[in-house]
Amino acid sequence: MAHLHPDEVTHYQQQGYVVPRFALPAPQVAVMREALDELIRRNPGVRPEKLVSAHIESGAGRDNGEGVQGVSAFLDLARDPQIVELVSGVLGEDIILWGCHVFCKPAGEGYETPWHQDGHYWPIRPLATCTVWVALEDSDVGNGCLRVIPGSHTSQTLHDHLHEDRQDLTLNQRLAPGTFDENTAVDIQLKPGQMSLHDVYMIHGAQPNRSSRRRTGVALRYMPSTSLFDRQLRPVDGQSGVPVNFAQRPLWLVRGVDRHGGNGVGNA
Repeated sequence: MAHLHPDEVTHYQQQGYVVPRFALPAPQVAVMREALDELIRRNPGVRPEKLVSAHIESGAGRDNGEGVQGVSAFLDLARDPQIVELVSGVLGEDIILWGCHVFCKPAGEGYETPWHQDGHYWPIRPLATCTVWVALEDSDVGNGCLRVIPGSHTSQTLHDHLHEDRQDLTLNQRLAPGTFDENTAVDIQLKPGQMSLHDVYMIHGAQPNRSSRRRTGVALRYMPSTSLFDRQLRPVDGQSGVPVNFAQRPLWLVRGVDRHGGNGVGNA
């Protein structure tokens, strides 16, 4: 069984992110690449960077309530016991899966992801989430890999974000200038099957993909069941650039029990 080693847990706690030693085996990566191709085929009218709730398969010809026709293989990935075990190393034994976003940046024209904090967007109170970012293809500096600001999570502060009305961004909210020092950024370069975990307060982003290679990551979102997924909240009130429907978003209990009791979770 995969697990986070003590030094990996310490790195996550101190730096806000970690790249575990564990990686998905090649056959599983191959299955997920096939699922990615099917996901893109089902959603010809959706930018591949904006395949939100890709794990929710609602039936032929029907989207998931957020404009995407999902593929069940992504739900299987999100409920994979090995990945859930990694998450338990930082969230504890009671875990809810609440999201899955596929960020597929096409070669030559992949969108930029502005510097942001995930917690700015999400209706979770108290705010707590671990995102597992799984690489399905090489993710490196050349094709716009994930970048993080180490330690930016420690104050547990959500900084001001500014809205940008642009069509070439994965998200339309960017951290206000002067919030952090971009010179401290670390590039998270991953091979297929490798993954990173990061905290909900971590400042992160990604450059556009101007290379000749596609770059795809699957962001799996988990929260401790002591928090509430508050379906009445709309943190950025439709200004994210990605259609979301938190009021109807299904949740899955992937480990333990729903400690809060108000999340209306399904069982894994």
